[in-house]
Amino acid sequence: MPAFENPTADAAEASEALRGLAHATRVFDNPADTYAVIGDLLGGVRSLRQVLHQLAAAHLTHGRTARTDNGDPQAGLRAAVAAANQLQAASVLLDRVENNLDAASQHSGTIAWHPAPETQGPGRWVSVVFLQGQDADEVLAIIDRDGADAAISHLAGFDMGEETTQAALVNGYVYEQIPTGALDRTITDGEYALTYNHDLGHVSLLRTHPTREPNTDAPATKAAPAHLRARRQASVIEDDDDWFAPAQRSSISRGRAL
Repeated sequence: MPAFENPTADAAEASEALRGLAHATRVFDNPADTYAVIGDLLGGVRSLRQVLHQLAAAHLTHGRTARTDNGDPQAGLRAAVAAANQLQAASVLLDRVENNLDAASQHSGTIAWHPAPETQGPGRWVSVVFLQGQDADEVLAIIDRDGADAAISHLAGFDMGEETTQAALVNGYVYEQIPTGALDRTITDGEYALTYNHDLGHVSLLRTHPTREPNTDAPATKAAPAHLRARRQASVIEDDDDWFAPAQRSSISRGRAL
């Protein structure tokens, strides 16, 4: 909850809230929710513009007390004024952001969303493994060196068949569409879908899961290909890690579900 009197605590909480929002808006099950999100973002941008004005004013108000690391007051004052100018310039840019969001809100408010027609698609997608940071570097290197197909074969070693499916179902990592960010690249190969982003440093592998339950004559589990079973490194960790959550230490030998 905001403290309203502690700027550093509220700034940290706002940052975490935006990280959560960035994750939550990857997929909209109900497109009508976009209108409410745009409205809240519009209010947030207006507040952010006010914050920038107040930060600039604070630099100018306290500029006479500014010093550099070596104690130079003149250089400290110049740095405070320069920071204030940049903050004011950023607030001016937010005027355009506010105008565009306002226009988007008006357009979005005129839409009456209808249920999507039912189609016979591949079913749902379950998360097999998600890697980020240093964990993803090896896979990104494979993509650059050998291509996406090689990376899919590598990550398929994390697929434990029915165990992976059940872990995804229990933790809610099941999607009607492949979850991707705006800058993510997506490659599909058979039942697998690979998403990756070099700039953000994350890699994800998903597998199709039929919407309907398989018939009773079908095998209860799905075994991984023989050439992949020998190189499995770990089972999927059943937790709620995601790349927007605070960073945690991990290794490539651990698979983390989306």
